[in-house]
Amino acid sequence: MDKFRSAWVRGRAGNVTQMHFARQGEITPEMVHVAREESLEPATVRDEVARGRMVIPANINHPELQPVAIGIKARCKINANIGNSQISSGLEEELEKLDLSVRYGADTVMDLSTGKQIPRIREAILRHAAVPIGTVPIYEAVERVPDVRALTPEMILQVIEEQAQQGVDYMTVHCGVLLHVLPLIASRITKIVSRGGALMAQWMLHHEAENPLYTHFDQLLEICKRYDVTLSLGDGMRPGSLHDASDAAQFAELKVLGELTTRAWAQDVQVMIEGPGHVPMDQIEMNMERERQECHEAPFYVLGPLVTDIAAGYDHIASAIGGAIAAWKGASMLCYVTPKEHLGLPHAEDVRNGIIAYKIAAHAADIARKRPGVRDRDDAMSRARYAFDWNRQFELALDPERARSYHDETLPENAHKSAEFCSMCGPRFCAYKLSQEVADKSRALAARFIPHHCPEGEVRGA
Repeated sequence: MDKFRSAWVRGRAGNVTQMHFARQGEITPEMVHVAREESLEPATVRDEVARGRMVIPANINHPELQPVAIGIKARCKINANIGNSQISSGLEEELEKLDLSVRYGADTVMDLSTGKQIPRIREAILRHAAVPIGTVPIYEAVERVPDVRALTPEMILQVIEEQAQQGVDYMTVHCGVLLHVLPLIASRITKIVSRGGALMAQWMLHHEAENPLYTHFDQLLEICKRYDVTLSLGDGMRPGSLHDASDAAQFAELKVLGELTTRAWAQDVQVMIEGPGHVPMDQIEMNMERERQECHEAPFYVLGPLVTDIAAGYDHIASAIGGAIAAWKGASMLCYVTPKEHLGLPHAEDVRNGIIAYKIAAHAADIARKRPGVRDRDDAMSRARYAFDWNRQFELALDPERARSYHDETLPENAHKSAEFCSMCGPRFCAYKLSQEVADKSRALAARFIPHHCPEGEVRGA
């Protein structure tokens, strides 16, 4: 793959984070690039990064990257999770998932591999990826020992540095799962549903010691500064059911993440905050506001949230509903959920369905937030529909292939691409066709009853 950023990162040393450059008043090529993509001024991007309200995950060892901005002043982004497990998938399948994720519009991709050959798979993903790549380092660390309890802080930091050296752009680290938070899960139905959170809790209870990622946070920041790794402060205590949403455990961890955010910013390290997984619709806005206050407006990256617990097989829909509300109310990035959530490792078609559901959610939220120009594509689609321009409709769809295939199931001929009807209404009952005739006749009727000498809008005899 073309090394898009090679010239940009050449010679960078010391503290190489985008936040560090921004706080020095410098506008980097990465900032210029994302400003162009977001229709923002480069100075606005610089100021948002300096403030911590926007991140540009851009490891200096990922020259293939085309940078992406995540923050409230940018378009809402979506992340797709891929990765193998101990019982399924290999390198080729993961590259297929990567290509599919990018093809259907994922803005970032996380490699959550927990099986064999993790470094080899991650290396292949990074060298093929033009989007930011994220990881959860504790997964690989656990693969290196017989049991999580055998890990040492030094081993965890070694894995983090190795991943940073490869070029990982952002890492989920569950630093906020602390000893005083663990008793708060007693009243929960689903206790701890975060894999990383559960692993850290198991280590802490076995050793009767505080979270090593918390106690060694300064060493973690030193690694981030050397490579420009954005920290995604993980929600190890996120609720895994509606019953557990917005409870003391969730908000106790959030408070810790706010503290760690200020510590990271003091070292010019970029930070985003991960958010809850299962939240009733009426609590979503409150959760967005609580994160904004506790974490000083750092970008919020949410999983879902799922608004019901009974949508097994359709959790991409249940979570996209919550994601749209969350993004409307302030989330900067949505982590997609596939139909396989809670059921199994997603395959290529599951990835596709999850991404499209979340592209809909993110785009709907951008419309609701009235971002300039974001509705232009919708208006173009409406005009194409009214004009029976089927090929243009396919082009404008979020999933052009799916739109075309559904249309062509019953009307496959080329002549049907200009037909003034579809298979739903047929030629006699198409509302667009009928309304075009109505509009033509209405104009003729208006011309008869509104003479040229009458003031506009007045009808004779009125």
